[in-house]
Amino acid sequence: MNQDINTPPFNLNLLEAPKFSTETLQWIADRNICNLWVPKAYNGLESSLTEGLKTLQALAKTDGSLGWTVTLCSGANYFIGNLQPETANHMFLNTKETVIFGGSGGIFGVAEQQGNDYIISGEWRYATGAPYLSHFTLNAKIIAGGKPVWNADGTPLIYSFVIPKEEVTIIEDWDTMGLKATATHSFKVNSVVVSSKQAFVYNRFYLPQTIFKIPFMVFADLTLWVNYLGMAEHFLEEAATILEPTIVEPFALLLSKTNQQLYTFAEHIALLTTSDTVITDAYMETIHKTASASVKDLSQAILNLYPLLGVKACSQQHPLNRIFRDYFTATQHHIFSGR
Repeated sequence: MNQDINTPPFNLNLLEAPKFSTETLQWIADRNICNLWVPKAYNGLESSLTEGLKTLQALAKTDGSLGWTVTLCSGANYFIGNLQPETANHMFLNTKETVIFGGSGGIFGVAEQQGNDYIISGEWRYATGAPYLSHFTLNAKIIAGGKPVWNADGTPLIYSFVIPKEEVTIIEDWDTMGLKATATHSFKVNSVVVSSKQAFVYNRFYLPQTIFKIPFMVFADLTLWVNYLGMAEHFLEEAATILEPTIVEPFALLLSKTNQQLYTFAEHIALLTTSDTVITDAYMETIHKTASASVKDLSQAILNLYPLLGVKACSQQHPLNRIFRDYFTATQHHIFSGR
């Protein structure tokens, strides 16, 4: 983990702006952290699961918008493992620009198959880091001959696609109380023709690194969970400058327990993938339920402390206020909200 992640040179108040400054984006690019999970052969950092999670946690503790953006964009770049080799080579090796994927996990569009191509149209919510992306990822229902295509189990056939930013129109609709600089705008695509080589499927991997043996559900749970944990740690750190130690001690104990839970899961997942052991649906559900309950506990702990912090914490310029707004904006992500 880069040691200077905890002490960025830029003014954190600038991250309250609608998008990152050029200086902030350069800081991210210089550390290559959007390629956290990308193999070294593709100019990435090739972090292990535990190392990568610690990096994301440190970023989230530094600033919510910073951690959230890098988490979602590096998580989208993780899809390099799902891309067909020819496509991965073209996008990551045959370019001089910084490759940053991002997009939506929602299924808001359609892709009409025509030979080896697809014509994609739709509007998707929301793409974290939309102004910073080189490529957008999206999910679409497949249509052939004007009719939906179905899987053998009766569910609609859905593919994911990666599309260059030039083919996408950003809809600037991100206007929230927190995570402002994530610029998590919606986007639309209108009759864009893409090759079938730009299609991919979650959990179908072409690269051999153990990180790509992790089911995407588990990967998403752990990488987002560390963001809530990092922001909560930052909140406690600031609250401890105002409140007596006995008041913040229960929160500190909760954070210690949460760290232990999260990294126990991460280390076990790493062990299972290294030994090529199947990660069962039951174990994946255990991780998800534990993470969901943990985020609720962290949320309640923050709400318990907030009324004790005084008017200072109500000032929009105070770190406690910014962390509060960032954290509870993040809780609206569907992954742990139960929606």
